[in-house]
Amino acid sequence: MKIQEDTYRHKGLRKKLLDILREKGITDETVLNAMNNIPRHFFMDSALDNIAYEDRAFPISDGQTISQPYTVAYQTQLLQVKANEKILEIGTGSIYQATVLAELGAKVFTIERQKNLFDKTKNYIFKNKYINLKFFYGDGFEGLPTYALFDKIIITAAAPFIPPKLIHQLKTGGYMVLPVNEGENQRMKRLTKKEDGSFDEELFENFSFVPMLAGKNVG
Repeated sequence: MKIQEDTYRHKGLRKKLLDILREKGITDETVLNAMNNIPRHFFMDSALDNIAYEDRAFPISDGQTISQPYTVAYQTQLLQVKANEKILEIGTGSIYQATVLAELGAKVFTIERQKNLFDKTKNYIFKNKYINLKFFYGDGFEGLPTYALFDKIIITAAAPFIPPKLIHQLKTGGYMVLPVNEGENQRMKRLTKKEDGSFDEELFENFSFVPMLAGKNVG
């Protein structure tokens, strides 16, 4: 990831973006402040610098995307992140969502199945700032049983179903936020794990994500 400069222009564009997110219904100012502290253009190709703060997704590599800022804010708001919580993220991608969680003070464990994308995490620009962010190469459906239990789990790809192994790795009372396939789009859901291992389910808006796939891709 190439080191870039965070100019007054970039900071001004971020503030305008946050105003757009507020207009769309994002109310958690801690989430908005975290996003204000993170230069989104650092996570994208420098050729996209002029449009990095538009509220839309952009391609990165390996068929993946950096999520739309509204989507990042929406999922993070639903997760209700608290400092020092252990959070498992499925789908590292550009590392932007994981960085937002780390900026909020969470201990982040993030899994990427695409080897090419995972290899890029070695050059993560903020690796000395966010020592609470750990990267793993693996199958998101399997989670990270060695590090369980987690306070919260977030999935940043379109899940074909609710992964049972991830429910098992979630603490009682913990949240899982994920988009689940419903036709051409996905319905955002928040699950709350109950003592008996089952969960309560809340339904939210529809979104469009790249698919969550099983296994590891070494390509």
